[in-house]
Amino acid sequence: MTGALPPVVTDSDLMLVERTVAGDQRAFELLVIKYQRRIQRLIGRMVRDVDLVEDIAQETFIRAYRALHQFRGDAQFYTWLYRIAVNTAKKALLELKRDPTVSEGALRSGDDDDETSWHGNEPTSDETPESVLAAKEIAAVVNAAMDALPADLRQAVTLREIEGLSYEEISTVMNCPIGTVRSRIFRAREAISEKVKPLLDNQSGKRW
Repeated sequence: MTGALPPVVTDSDLMLVERTVAGDQRAFELLVIKYQRRIQRLIGRMVRDVDLVEDIAQETFIRAYRALHQFRGDAQFYTWLYRIAVNTAKKALLELKRDPTVSEGALRSGDDDDETSWHGNEPTSDETPESVLAAKEIAAVVNAAMDALPADLRQAVTLREIEGLSYEEISTVMNCPIGTVRSRIFRAREAISEKVKPLLDNQSGKRW
């Protein structure tokens, strides 16, 4: 019974798509509710302007709705939707002549549960105020390193490390070969590691 769960989730998306195409507006509203936060989070890592994130997310769902009859179910629905979101964000940024950048706020704007649970909890027995501070310092360096990455590298590593997409899914979203995806993620990780390593080396010499 439990082994059938992933296909059920996939089928439910496809079922909602089919119901939407058949004229059921409520079905599409359910898809929006399900993926709105994830789409906003993805766009928020490409765009600095919070208001623009909202606009691009809305435009993404409008475009998805108009193109829904083209969705054949060959890929996961969210992969198809992510690709529309990425293309919509790129188009908006080109029109505004802005480079995709990662804002500190956007990097912290994951699920509220993740954010509040990390900041709101008291340190565990393994955590000290110093170790928590060190973790925050590392996070700040990682964010800055992400911010400095070229847009294509940042997008690839975000989809892999933060959104948890597979290489195949990222290849679909970014419309490039899997080898290119692997190369971009490798280069992004190397660039981030280069920035973080000195901090780790310094902290390893401290006695907490």
